[in-house]
Order: sequence, then structure tokens, then C-alpha cells
Amino acid sequence: MNFDINNLVRENVKSMKPYSSARDEFEDFDTADMIFLDANENPFQNGVNRYPDPQQSNVKKVLAKQKNVKANQILLGNGSDEVLDLIFRAFCEPKVDNVITLPPTYGMYGVLANINAVENREVLLSNDFQPQVEKILDAVDKNTKILFLCSPNNPTANSFSDESVAYLLKNFKGLVVIDEAYIDFSKKQSWMNELDEYPNLIITQTLSKAYGLAGIRLGICYASAEVIAVLNKIKPPYNVNELTQLRALERLSNPEKIKSEINSIIEEREYLLKVLSKVSFVEKIYPTEANFILIKVDNANKRYDELIAKGIVIRNRTTQPLCENTLRLTIGTKEENKKLIEALQA
Repeated sequence: MNFDINNLVRENVKSMKPYSSARDEFEDFDTADMIFLDANENPFQNGVNRYPDPQQSNVKKVLAKQKNVKANQILLGNGSDEVLDLIFRAFCEPKVDNVITLPPTYGMYGVLANINAVENREVLLSNDFQPQVEKILDAVDKNTKILFLCSPNNPTANSFSDESVAYLLKNFKGLVVIDEAYIDFSKKQSWMNELDEYPNLIITQTLSKAYGLAGIRLGICYASAEVIAVLNKIKPPYNVNELTQLRALERLSNPEKIKSEINSIIEEREYLLKVLSKVSFVEKIYPTEANFILIKVDNANKRYDELIAKGIVIRNRTTQPLCENTLRLTIGTKEENKKLIEALQA
């Protein structure tokens, strides 16, 4: 595929010299017997008196091994939202460029487009929540920089067809960002296996869902080394704190526990699907490859209020395109799901 990332990078980003922190200039700062008088830190040790590794080398090393990519193909951020924001800021010229999103989808794409003064061209998914490929390509012009595909999609819970995604990767001339926040709950393979095939492919993942680390805010971007180099140029120097890095390493060191939790969530999801099919006011249950289920009910506002009254908080998605009278239910623990079922049956 004939693709030059320099054709997409903003001119000011191309010409800028990134900020070089004290710890960027001395890369081996973990060396135990060194005396650090370079970064104006408090010298008294308390575990967090030093600045964190600006490149999160240890976390990237583990992820690179587990995901079978190179460390220079990884960027870490303060949640996926920072990663997505960096992509906007590196490649989209404010008040000039545009991006394409496919509602109903993750709302932050549109929010970040607004924050960065970038036009968001919305192309609705089909009625079965798949990308309308020709309509997407018809919406493209010379200033279209990014296409956002959330697969499995939020709030619809389904994955996009491999054929549609591959066609878009081959025919869309900008960057294709595939948001795989829920990929661990899907039978489909991650598109990470195709990074070398498609130089315009960016994949975002997170430790918030399957890894159970929403509270530490760690988002991950996988792309070509060239794309990652551009994003590294503009990222804040210490964007991932020391405590987050340590907690991520601790969690990543126990893949069997993570796998066990994922399997448990999938088992509970399948059980909940069976029960929901017998609830009188549930009119439709949409296919799911995520850790949540989207259902269509008789009256979403009424049923949402009834569940709140029983102490159960779900998400009312009825205001989203193609989602009239829908509720989104996250899969909880066995005990939590039992209470949800009792409330629904009541």
C-alpha cells in the first residue's frame, strides 16, 4: 500500500522540536547507584519523589512481548481519551480538516472533534449496526484525515465485519483508528495482526475493561513506528504516572487471572442473554461481543427509572441514533447479575 504518513501530519507538528525532559536526556535512570541532581526533584525517597519514566519502558516491554509487537509500535496515554486526543492534535488542522465517525458509537470521538475544532462527519451505521462502506467513502474529501471504527462497538456491542473493515483500510486514504476497548470479550481476532499490512492502521486498546484497571487510566495505542514517533513528539513528557505504571506491571504479570475473569464475564453474559429472552418487556436483544448487552424495551425511560428505584444503575441509550428505547447493561458479578434478574422479573 502506497502510504506516506508525512502527507497527513500537521505542518506545525512536522517542524516542531519536542520538549526534552531531564529523564529523556538520561534514559537509563533506573540505575540504582546513580545520584540524580538533574530534574529539581525532592531528594528524599518516598517511592514517588522521582519523575516517572516518560516512555514507560517496562510496561511497553511487557505489552510488546504479550501482543507480539515492537516496543516502538506502542504509545501509552492517560486513558484512551488522551491517546485519541493526541491523534487529533497530530493529524487534524483545526477549522480545516474533518474526521468521520459512525453513530451510534463512543461519544468521545465527537467531543474531541469539537474540542480540537475539527469537523465531525457522521455516517450512520446500517440498521444491523454495520458500516455503510460506500456512504463512508462518499463522505470523504481532500481534508478527511481520520475514520473512527469502534469494534466491538459501544453502545451496540457488535463487531464490524472483517470484509467491511479490510475494504475501508484499503480504500480510505487517511488514518483508520480501530477502537478495540472490548476486543478481549470477542471471538474475533484483534486487527493488531494486520499492523504491518496496513500502514494507515491505528489500534487503541485499554486496561480499563478486561484488565479491570479503569481507575488507573491507562490507554494503549498500537501503530507503525512512524505513527508512534509523531505522537511521541507531542505527548506530555510525564503523561503516565509512576503509580499507574507500577499497577499496570503488577496486573500484566498475572495473565491467567485476567483470562479467568474474562471467561467468567462471558459465561455470565451468556446466562443473562437466556434470562433476558424471557423478560416480558424486552422486545429485542442485540448480538454482543462485549462485556455488556444492548436491549430494546417497551419504554426505556420507564424501565430505567424502575431499575434505579431498585438500586440498579444501567445506561439509557434511547437518545442515540438507531437506539430508540434501548438500555445498555454491563455484565456484573454473579451476585450482581442475580439482583438484576430479580429486578427485571419483578
